[in-house]
Amino acid sequence: MEGKKFVLCTGGLGYVGSHTVVSLYEKGYKVVIVDNLSNSNIKCLNQLELIVKEKPTFYQGDLKSFEAIDKVFKAQKDKGEPICAAIHFAAFKAVKDSVNNPLEYYENNLGSTINLLKAMDKGGCNHLIFSGSACVYGDNPSAKEEDPLGAINPYGQTKIIVEQIMKDYAVANKNFRGISLRYFNPIGAHHSGLIGEDPKDKPNNIMPIIQKIAIGELPELEIYGNDYQTRDGTCIRDYIHVQDIADAHVNALEYIGGMKEGFDAINLGSGKGTTVLELITAFEKANGITLNKKIGGRREGDAPIVTAVADKALKLLGWKVKRSIEECCKDSWKWISTHPKGYES
Repeated sequence: MEGKKFVLCTGGLGYVGSHTVVSLYEKGYKVVIVDNLSNSNIKCLNQLELIVKEKPTFYQGDLKSFEAIDKVFKAQKDKGEPICAAIHFAAFKAVKDSVNNPLEYYENNLGSTINLLKAMDKGGCNHLIFSGSACVYGDNPSAKEEDPLGAINPYGQTKIIVEQIMKDYAVANKNFRGISLRYFNPIGAHHSGLIGEDPKDKPNNIMPIIQKIAIGELPELEIYGNDYQTRDGTCIRDYIHVQDIADAHVNALEYIGGMKEGFDAINLGSGKGTTVLELITAFEKANGITLNKKIGGRREGDAPIVTAVADKALKLLGWKVKRSIEECCKDSWKWISTHPKGYES
């Protein structure tokens, strides 16, 4: 990537996307953000400027329109700032919602990727980092990249299909290089407290729920089952600090130019996982807070243990988890305590 500075981040004002923007600037890249603001906030752009001391180039647009993304590549080229690579975050991502609205998920997640690849092809951009998901492995408790894929919901299926699209495109375009980063459960926030997770709808992930309980916006946290065959009876998940995940995307960007094959998939994870109860206890201890919680019944579809083996990420990208669960919890509290209404605070 030497000498090529402008990187496109689709969905760059979202949770993982915005933190990746910070990591990109820290490595000396310039960033072009495209976001339709369907699940993000334009005020995040100002927060990013406070952190990186420069406002990223921003285009409001929807990748379901080829013309919208094509205009971005053309505009950047006309400015003498052509896009050299893309990191693709723009997607619908709620598992339950994907079950209820599968057509919307297939239309959005697949259509946006196809339009992005077409615009990249037209603009002479051949490097794509895809923000994938370890849910492509289904209920596999400790997945490796070579394990069979088998998503159990439409959201996961869209991730599998996008990877296949990238593989097929790499056969047709010998110059193309693509990487899918497969990960679960990003948590935490930037250590500055200026950016964090700010879902527009009712939160589905555990940390935003914990945060809302901690500030009194929600009454209590329901733990779905404590009778699993795990250390404390609650489910184990591979929680990773969002800034670690962001750093991995930049590491992948720096690695991609040397790939011999057109496509590769790489897991991101700690390899050990944390139980739900351990995460809650860590948040309470790190921040001196007691959360209202209760034990409920098992939730349909929850696997007891879901982690990802990340040896390949260390070997190829030089990446491993650096930030502890305690640091995730402290950063989450710093974000929500200073921004109780998210970016509207």
